Amino acid sequence: MTGFKLVVLAAAAGCFMMVTAPKAAAQVAVEIGVAPDCPYGYYDVAPYDCAPYGYYGSEWFSGGIFIGTGPWFHGSENFRGHVNNRFHPDHGYAGPKPQRGEKPAPANRVDKVSHFKGNEVRNGHGQVAGGKGKH
Repeated sequence: MTGFKLVVLAAAAGCFMMVTAPKAAAQVAVEIGVAPDCPYGYYDVAPYDCAPYGYYGSEWFSGGIFIGTGPWFHGSENFRGHVNNRFHPDHGYAGPKPQRGEKPAPANRVDKVSHFKGNEVRNGHGQVAGGKGKH
């Protein structure tokens, strides 16, 4: 009978420990700060460098303001917009890019980029969304 009492006591102690064990919260907070201040938008991957004029199509701008991408996206969930990925460093682009805080050149309109050649469609979170083609 002593062995049975020992098993019951151990089981009760185990149950008590499970009931009183603190629960770990699976909550993660990531502070990303403010969006980069770039005249023609910023790339959708870290380090979020400024994108050159001609990378984003006009649908990425509202009233001349970039609607954002990635963590700072401010558009609808079903948004799709054209980019010219030849201007992306992941595709070999090493040309000039504006610096943060730089103002847009007066001749560079964001509502209608001259000779824009969009070759990829992305959603506001930086993912390729299909629909390749010129815009």
